[in-house]
Amino acid sequence: MDNKLVPVTQPYLPPLDEFLPYLEQIWERKWVTNNGPFHEMLEAQLCEYLGVEHLSLFSNGTLALITALQAMKITGEVITTPFSFVATTHALHWNGITPVFADIDPDTMNIDPTKIEAAITPKTTAILPVHVYGNPCAVEEIERIADNYGLRVLYDAAHAFGVKRHGRSVLEFGDMSVLSFHGTKVFNTFEGGAIICRDAKTKRRIDHLKNFGFVDEVTVVGPGINGKMNEVQAAFGLLQLKHIDHILAERARINERYRLAFQNVKGLRMLDVPPYCTRNYSYVPLRIEREFPVSRDALYDEMRAQKIAARRYFYPLISEFPTYRGLPSASQANLPVATEISRQVLCLPIFPGLAMRTQDKIIDIVLAAAGLQQYAS
Repeated sequence: MDNKLVPVTQPYLPPLDEFLPYLEQIWERKWVTNNGPFHEMLEAQLCEYLGVEHLSLFSNGTLALITALQAMKITGEVITTPFSFVATTHALHWNGITPVFADIDPDTMNIDPTKIEAAITPKTTAILPVHVYGNPCAVEEIERIADNYGLRVLYDAAHAFGVKRHGRSVLEFGDMSVLSFHGTKVFNTFEGGAIICRDAKTKRRIDHLKNFGFVDEVTVVGPGINGKMNEVQAAFGLLQLKHIDHILAERARINERYRLAFQNVKGLRMLDVPPYCTRNYSYVPLRIEREFPVSRDALYDEMRAQKIAARRYFYPLISEFPTYRGLPSASQANLPVATEISRQVLCLPIFPGLAMRTQDKIIDIVLAAAGLQQYAS
């Protein structure tokens, strides 16, 4: 293995000669943004691939989250998880909404439905769960709670591209779902994102909001934002979509090698996804539990010393950042499971192009920390 830092994930880059014809068409048309031909093609092809009817592309996932909350007219308090990337809660903050943190399930690491109900107050208007690591939330339980209390549900599905539950896309649950197409994601458009909604009328409203509120040249119907995806991003997405099955197969192969290597190591725990859920292997979260000979942070430091950029996703918890730690729901006493897991998880590198010898090196670092012999690939 060379001396280069190995990241947790990196984008799949198809051959340049496949991308150049797209760029040439953009150059010839001179239509670079504002719902260009590639933008419209990508929306249609993503709907077909993901099995959804209404999808609106965005320049990034955070603007998609902010706009989804605007489109749903959410106010007051929203119950969410502290175990996520901070953009989940920042989107609430930008909309003047108060996040209320609920603890997570110790097995799925998603928001625990049994904790949601206790967090509801007269100010609660919605639930914002996250399909963490692409592992679907307990959608039926969340739906039951939302129906009982008249709450809206917006899923942060940043990690859940292509994931299905009982053969149905997880993006179809709730009132809306939001995807991220950031360069670190399974499917990417450099930067990018999308909102999946339930009907054509809602999509029109979202499309107006992401374009400053314009309906036509002289009509603005609301205080929208500039969230449009440009043609270069959309073209790259179209090319990525041609390779997505290869990308997913490669990630599955890498994940399985990790699983086989660690399956009998005491104190290590990998994410188990129910057999009725498809996976996209967006991350490899390895939990370093108390029985393991060294701490998560000691293993993290050793990885870094050996040029492996393992990441502690998600540490610290969102609730521990200065912006949010003053909230009553942010106390560690309210979030014991999330607090413990945030100190256990170490995400290992997984991406198409990860060399087998590099993966063997990563595995050997973990096994050496456990006092075991090197991995036989």
